[in-house]
Amino acid sequence: MHKQVLFFLCGLLFLSCGENKLYDQFKSVENLEWPPETKFEFIVANSDTISKRNVFINIRNNKNYEFSSIFLIAKIEFPSGFKLADTLEYEMTNAKGEFLGSGFSDLKENKLFLREKVVLNEVGDYKFLIQQATRSINDIEGKNPLKGITDVGLSIEQVK
Repeated sequence: MHKQVLFFLCGLLFLSCGENKLYDQFKSVENLEWPPETKFEFIVANSDTISKRNVFINIRNNKNYEFSSIFLIAKIEFPSGFKLADTLEYEMTNAKGEFLGSGFSDLKENKLFLREKVVLNEVGDYKFLIQQATRSINDIEGKNPLKGITDVGLSIEQVK
């Protein structure tokens, strides 16, 4: 009898630890060099116009990333054609110069807020575009690719 109760409780614990991810996709950066003109596109089908969600940009970098922060241009196109665009800055290192994010090897993953507690209030496909806008002092026009970014992703989670 005790084994059955223990098994049931373990199963309940396993189910309650499930993530609330509604969407999660990564795209690889070709040759680990992200040119400023390259936009990563994510299409998200939406049918729920009531629930609140958190939208994240996910960035994976390796030790070759040379900046302490990253600048991104994030665009959202609604099913109706309405567009939003933001220029965002995220810290990639702490004050000691150590990379932030999760991971135990040279590869780190950062989960960066794009929108918090947002309601996608239109039914249809939302298009998310992510482009880098990080520049070195000697690259004012943005001609050099960003090195050390391995993957760019988008995830959407249900707010509890």
